[in-house]
Amino acid sequence: MLKATLRSFFAHKGRLLLSALAIVLSVAFVAGSLIFSDTVTRTFDRLFASTAADVTVEPKNDLTSQLPTGATETVPASLTDRLAGVDGVAATHVDASVENAPVVDSANKSVGPTTGAPTIVTNWELTERSPVKLTSGHEPHGAGEALLDADTADKKHLGIGDTLTVQAQPGSFKVRIVGIATFTTTNPGAALIFLDTPTAQSKLLGRPDAATSISVDAAPGVDDAVLKKRVSAELGAGPYEVKTAEEQAKSSAEQLGGFLDVIKYVMLGFAGIAVLVGIFLIVNTFSMLIAQRTRELGLLRALGADRRQVRRSVLTEALLLGLVGSTLGLAAGIGLAIGLIKLMSAFGMNLKSTEMVVGWGTPVAAYVVGVGVTYIAAYLPARRAAGVSPMAALSDAEVTGVGRPLRVRAVVGGVVGAAGAAALAGCAASSKTSTSASLLGLGVVLTLIATVIVGPLLVRPVIRVLGGAFPAIFGPVGRMSQRNALRNPRRTGATAAALMVGLALVGGMSVASASMSKSFDQQIDKTLGADFVLQNANYVPFSHEVTDKVRATEGVGLVVRQRFTPVAVKLPDGKRVETTASAYDPRLDDVAHLTYTRGDSAAALGEGRIAMDATFAEDHDVRVGSTIPVEFPAGRTTTLTVGALTDQDGGGFGTQGGLFFGFGTIEKYVPGGQDSALYVNAAPGTAPDRLRPLLEKTLEPYPQVQVRDQADYKKLVHDQIAVLLYLVYALLGLAIVIAVLGVVNTLALSVVERTREIGLLRAIGLGRRQLRRMIRLESVVIAVFGAVLGLALGIIWGVCVQQVLALQGMKALAIPWTTIVAVVIGSAVVGIVAALLPALRASRMNVLAAIAHE
Repeated sequence: MLKATLRSFFAHKGRLLLSALAIVLSVAFVAGSLIFSDTVTRTFDRLFASTAADVTVEPKNDLTSQLPTGATETVPASLTDRLAGVDGVAATHVDASVENAPVVDSANKSVGPTTGAPTIVTNWELTERSPVKLTSGHEPHGAGEALLDADTADKKHLGIGDTLTVQAQPGSFKVRIVGIATFTTTNPGAALIFLDTPTAQSKLLGRPDAATSISVDAAPGVDDAVLKKRVSAELGAGPYEVKTAEEQAKSSAEQLGGFLDVIKYVMLGFAGIAVLVGIFLIVNTFSMLIAQRTRELGLLRALGADRRQVRRSVLTEALLLGLVGSTLGLAAGIGLAIGLIKLMSAFGMNLKSTEMVVGWGTPVAAYVVGVGVTYIAAYLPARRAAGVSPMAALSDAEVTGVGRPLRVRAVVGGVVGAAGAAALAGCAASSKTSTSASLLGLGVVLTLIATVIVGPLLVRPVIRVLGGAFPAIFGPVGRMSQRNALRNPRRTGATAAALMVGLALVGGMSVASASMSKSFDQQIDKTLGADFVLQNANYVPFSHEVTDKVRATEGVGLVVRQRFTPVAVKLPDGKRVETTASAYDPRLDDVAHLTYTRGDSAAALGEGRIAMDATFAEDHDVRVGSTIPVEFPAGRTTTLTVGALTDQDGGGFGTQGGLFFGFGTIEKYVPGGQDSALYVNAAPGTAPDRLRPLLEKTLEPYPQVQVRDQADYKKLVHDQIAVLLYLVYALLGLAIVIAVLGVVNTLALSVVERTREIGLLRAIGLGRRQLRRMIRLESVVIAVFGAVLGLALGIIWGVCVQQVLALQGMKALAIPWTTIVAVVIGSAVVGIVAALLPALRASRMNVLAAIAHE
């Protein structure tokens, strides 16, 4: 049996190759994501461990900001002298560093990276832990000198003698580059500008006695943990956080972890799609191979092989396929990881492929995924093979299972589908977001499974409609192509299912994204009353001088500032909620149209008052007049009275809870914060079209600040939603690649299966061109069948997703019919492409050899 199994495997290696490609793709994404994330994690762990001080003293902050405030928390620089006398301290250093200060060159072009990495302006303190070394020029001395890192200098074509403008919180100032510093470790992609310590303290932090942290070096033989205890004892219960080098490195790694998780989960998402679609391909391939080997398996049974041996033989072939696919996939994953490393280097994160990490978990995961998926997918065809009767060797049986009734599928699929429909109905009816989202996930899984199960039942009615015009347009060739697709509903259903999965995902996300875009458009039209909104990308705050210069611009009338801060509120129901609150200037009603259920803007922005979303308030037993303890950064606390409740469809301008208050509150409890947005109205007599170029001219030295009107604001939101949609389209592309392999495999095996039939058709006058057309039409109708099922399912999912979004205020439903029609047309093209090789092979068959084929 082993010899027979190996002979059978190598005899069909060409047919199995396409199935192996699905395994290769899924394993490659799994292995590549693990290798890449392990490499980046190891690289940055080394960087953080090598650059962290033995003990670091930082400002204490228990709040995690969802949006940046622009405020820089500091500690007294005098702590260096105080801590220098602690037993076991060898040296102390002042750290004065900010990440929110844009830097521009003499042409007002940003010097910072465009990849999202920070622009760090810090003091020059060369120690053995410094990540850079001075390679040209000299150290900065005085207020007008700075060092620039070599990578940024090279990318931005800057050198010694060039002038930079640093837009710090206290105000902008110019510096001349007097030296270039080169990284001695991995460059995380940031731009680094170094000033001397007194300049950094006064120009960046606004006070010569301030520091962002204090670095403490341990004396030889003193353990970091012991030194931390001594430093903490010296500082007492002050507003400080003391960390060892290990804790500091771990904290930095955790901040990086979110970025790495995004990449890892995206790639694992690709792997999941590849695995899911690949299962259909493998099941179909093994089912067809077993059907074609009915006589062979019958002979093995007649010669004495029992059911277990036959099943084991088929599963052995699957294991061999899984091993080959996993091995090739692991190699492809290493190549993919190298490509990602090079891509990150192109974006400024200088990783080295020579330091690539391949942990023991990566090959284990690769082979578990590859072999496991193949084994599971081949199990049902293997059981079917074991059921082949010895008498099949004596009969001219065609394909097993063609004529078997589909009653069991109908019952099982109906039950699962009913459960899925009930879950989706519950999702639409639920009034709680968490419950609705849970029911949505359950409904999506169940309806997908149900559609796969009942797919063969839908083949005949749907394909009769889709291919109904074929006989009239293409004559007998069209009729035969339609009947070929109808001949084996199980095979057609399984082939179409691979394409259906990807298109269902795209259909659902297209409806969801179109609904989100329409909802945001309606919300912007409803609430935004300003002529222009001025803000950075990602709500990064800007310095006060931007606000001052905008106010001084000719033609500017009203300017209303918006500023963010992290807060924690203790609510009447006992819950503590961390979120981000907004602060506004008094004349908010002139630039925004807020809808209040109780109170008004004057009550919301008054001294000691706070406003919140009415739904959030109801969920937490808050009413107008309730007093709410509020915690601000650096441990500052107060109690605010709820002055107004808004109905802004999920929070209006804020985030969770829609919390906002007046500018007096934020300036009192978060001093030094920067504005995140300016809402600007033109002065009476000045047209907005005339004001815009004047604002843009004012903001030329601040390229990070953009001027947007309502149309621009809508485009910004659409672009952000489009990023998610592009990811879905990439997933679709992968699913289509594997689905094309499935259609090619099915048609190729179908051509082999129908060799004698094709020979007879050719003998009675069917031309080569007609034969190729027949196979192409069969492929097109299968692909369009998969597209119709997938898009129908996706639209249902998308409508349910919109119902979940409606609970968050996004109540508009939009179905992108143009996209859906384009996908159906694209599916027909996919069918044509997939049929090219099988059709060409069929047309080249020798007629007499085909007729004599058994």
